[in-house]
Amino acid sequence: MDAAATSTVGTSPYAYRLVDDWAKLPSNWVLPDVAAVAVDARDRVFVFNRGEHPMVVLDSDGNVLTTWGEGLFHRPHGLHIGPDGALYCTDDGDHTVRKCTPEGKVLLEIGIPGRPSGFMSGRPFNRCTHTALSPEGDIYVSDGYGNACVHRFSPAGRHLASWGECGSDPGQFNVPHNICCDDQGWIYVADRENHRIQIFDGDGRYEAQWNNLHRPCGLFLEEGGRGACYVGELGPHMALNRNFPNLGPRISILAKDGSLVGRIDERTGLPPGRFVAPHGIAVDSRGAVYLGEVSWTVWDVYLHPGEPRPCNLKSLQKLIRADA
Repeated sequence: MDAAATSTVGTSPYAYRLVDDWAKLPSNWVLPDVAAVAVDARDRVFVFNRGEHPMVVLDSDGNVLTTWGEGLFHRPHGLHIGPDGALYCTDDGDHTVRKCTPEGKVLLEIGIPGRPSGFMSGRPFNRCTHTALSPEGDIYVSDGYGNACVHRFSPAGRHLASWGECGSDPGQFNVPHNICCDDQGWIYVADRENHRIQIFDGDGRYEAQWNNLHRPCGLFLEEGGRGACYVGELGPHMALNRNFPNLGPRISILAKDGSLVGRIDERTGLPPGRFVAPHGIAVDSRGAVYLGEVSWTVWDVYLHPGEPRPCNLKSLQKLIRADA
């Protein structure tokens, strides 16, 4: 059973309860920035983080099952689970994508560790951020912090195509931060600093965009034509606007036409300060939402530089459906 849950946040049909102290980590562990989180077909939760154990695997009750990735990853950033259960781990610190078994065996590596492409060159990779799979198994990579494009690879890792450049026009990017693919083969890219999600066909042709977001970071797209898209929004960090209301940090839930159908923020019952920096998001088979936050970095660099971190600063959170 889950630990005690707080009062309801959000609004029906997307109303949730925040679960306190869900992850049952050993008392001597520290879990800093959780860059990404993913849930497999068995509802095991894979937590890709920047701590001593880069991949922490939990069951749905928060018990630690195993850890791996020690000495392998430089700076975890993105995580995606394929239909065969393989994990696609994006490391923006060493400019690689690694396909791994659930136990941590590396099956495929794309990119040369520690060898970035040229800044804004359009070539793979310069601080790549996330991956998605087409229905045929092609690998799409958002790239990222030192580039402004999307790359397409074959299932075996052969580079097929790239598109995008820096800018704010359709098809251009300003920090392509996350990427996912639906069962029709359309590609959804969280164009973070342009405050939008851009949508492309499988060949990179621009189709549409979803607006009215603020720094979208994490994406999770449910399967099926009516599946919702869960968006973790980072919130403002500039000194000028970091305390402005109605900008996040928050979770927004969008229908397939891009319309807003749910939001979890201060206006819908979220306790002040409960979310700090939503960065990765996933949903399990029962509708529970798992949120990874880069809260340590945001606290240290943007919100309270030089101040000690509070002992209750969260980097991993679980929200269960209020009707569960």
